[in-house]
This record gives sequence, C-alpha cells and structure tokens, in this order.
Amino acid sequence: MHGISTFIAAVALTGLSVSPLSAQTLAAATASGDAAASQVAPQPKSEAKPETAADQAAKPEARNKPRVKREASKPAPEPTPAEQFMSFFRGSDAPPARPGQQGSTADVMMRRAVASYSTSSNALGFGLYRIVPRETVDFREKHAPGTIIVRQREKRLYYVLGDGKAIRYAIAVGREGAAWAGVSTVSDKREWPDWTPTPNILKRQPDLPRHVEGGAHNPLGARALYLGQTMYRIHGTNEPWRIGEEASSGCIRLTNDDIIDLYNRTRLGATVIVQR
Repeated sequence: MHGISTFIAAVALTGLSVSPLSAQTLAAATASGDAAASQVAPQPKSEAKPETAADQAAKPEARNKPRVKREASKPAPEPTPAEQFMSFFRGSDAPPARPGQQGSTADVMMRRAVASYSTSSNALGFGLYRIVPRETVDFREKHAPGTIIVRQREKRLYYVLGDGKAIRYAIAVGREGAAWAGVSTVSDKREWPDWTPTPNILKRQPDLPRHVEGGAHNPLGARALYLGQTMYRIHGTNEPWRIGEEASSGCIRLTNDDIIDLYNRTRLGATVIVQR
C-alpha cells in the first residue's frame, strides 16, 4: 500500500500524466492489498499502428525479398525533322484532323508540303525561310477603299485603305501559263476551306487525293476569298516558303497570317483587280 502511494507521488513530481485506464488499474491494486499490488497490472493494448516502409523492411522476409527496381520514366522520343516541320504549321486555331485523316490524306498532304521545301528559293535551311512582312505603304492610284489590287509580276497584293495608303502583302502567283488576269469580285469567304483538285491539276498530279478536308495540311490554308464564278481564289497556304515564287495553279497565295488579316478586312462584293 505504501509502495503504491509512493509510485503515484513520484509520477506527480515528474510531471507525467496517468491515463484513466492506468489510474483504475492502480486503484484496483490498492483495494486488493499488497498481494495484488505485487502482481503485474495488465497494460491496455495500444491500437495497432499501420506499418511503415521502414517497419516492413525490418522484417526478415522483407529483407530476403529482392527489391523491385523502378523503371525511370522514359523521355518522349525526339520528333523527326519531318514531324517538327509538320508541327510548325499546326497552329492553335487550326482544326484537328477529322476521323480517318490521320495517317492518310492529312499526312500525305503534309509530306508533300515538307518535300517542296528543298526546292524553294526562299529556304534557308534548318526549316527557316525568308519572310516578307506586310506593311502600310503610299498608294496614289484612284481606287475605292476596300479594293484589292494584285500585281503578279511584282508578286505583291495591295488592299486599298484610301487617303493615299494601302496595305501591301507578299504573294505567290501562278506558274507560267497558269496565271490569270482580269477584274472580279469577292463572291464568297471561307475559313479553313476544303479543297478539291480540278481536272487539270489531277492530270498533272494524278497521285493527289480527290478531296482534302480543311486544316493545316490543306493547300488553301487558313482562309480563302473566292473570285466571282471562277475557280480562282486568294487563299492561304501550307507552303509559306513559296511566297514570292511562281508556285500555284493560277490562284493567289498568302501566308496564313496575311490571309487571315486580309480576310478580316475584305467584304463580300469587294472589287479584285488582277494585273500581269
């Protein structure tokens, strides 16, 4: 009895706390006399703690098991030059290839575009090419604002602003014998238009797809302005290095950035004058 009291006093002096279950155990030992106090009081079972990785590793069987070697995540394979070239033209505003295109029409057209780079006079190597930026210039000819003037020999297109000013764009024009000249109007405007090669184009290039959905791979590019009831258009391109060359089948090409700018300025019915 005296021994139990001394133990409790010692606990109090050291500042230790006694759990309720431990106090009850000590009280029961006091009531049962010195004989009960001499017995070891049963301790409450502590809740099982979840095993940690260190605990598992300490077990003999864990030490004997061979460690599973984690495979380091493999970096993505480097894209091929052709893939880098293709991704260069897939802007965020370009529609994705439609079901059935990937690996077929879309890839065929992109490969054709990439292959043309090596024959372009504007190619600088490493996928780089000369770019002629659009600019606002003096323009003294008497045309109504909104008129489009195409000068094939100069390989420039002018959008008349009025007050003696115009925006000048670099263009690609038709090959010899394919160029067209005359006066027309903008009869239609389309974003990311589809393209169907004409019979004359298919006669020269029979391996072309018979129809190409709109997208970054499409030769008409991001926008197209249709001229009257003719087959001629002012449009974008998937071969921007060809700007400044005689490269088309008679249509007028601009870079996708420039055709989007021209498209947004041009109204339906605008006059288009194409000069040799």
